[in-house]
Amino acid sequence: MGKNLNVTREEALDLLKKYNKETFHLQHAYTVEAVMRWYANELGYAEDADLWAMAGLLHDVDFENWPEEHCQKAPELLAEINASDDLVHAVCSHGYGICSDVEPVDEMEKVLFAADELTGLIGAAALMRPSKSCKDMEVSSLKKKYKDKKFAAGCSRDIIARGAEQLGWPLEELMEKTILAMRSCEDDVAAMI
Repeated sequence: MGKNLNVTREEALDLLKKYNKETFHLQHAYTVEAVMRWYANELGYAEDADLWAMAGLLHDVDFENWPEEHCQKAPELLAEINASDDLVHAVCSHGYGICSDVEPVDEMEKVLFAADELTGLIGAAALMRPSKSCKDMEVSSLKKKYKDKKFAAGCSRDIIARGAEQLGWPLEELMEKTILAMRSCEDDVAAMI
């Protein structure tokens, strides 16, 4: 039996779009949603894939309008759709140590913490490629961008490294899996925008 979700994707999308209008934020939400679904299936949590995806979709629900209250305002917004405690905890835990004191406990929350920031770095690196895609990206080229602190400076390398550490994975493994996850959804995400 999977964890409690209590929300339909339609309800989640309506909430997301109520508080997020910028294409960049919506694209990020769709990307993290698909990446989280990929991870759920890849790591053996297929029965909870909808919850993993929903946590990805809604993780930044409060960021566009309340960046200074990020992860603090989210429970209030998620209450509008009667989100389950599992979903609220996951959304709030992705900001642990930055804007939230809600610690990621289970693997889903640790993956969200790690992959959220990394999807931004991969997305920025993809835009620099001739293909404008992550489909031909290799870990070695991403590592070069990761080491260049001036590149995509808003993507915290410390958070990415902490995320890999929380999962007990080498950084390269987190990078490789997240690239694969983003490859799997790149076309679908582009079609949603």
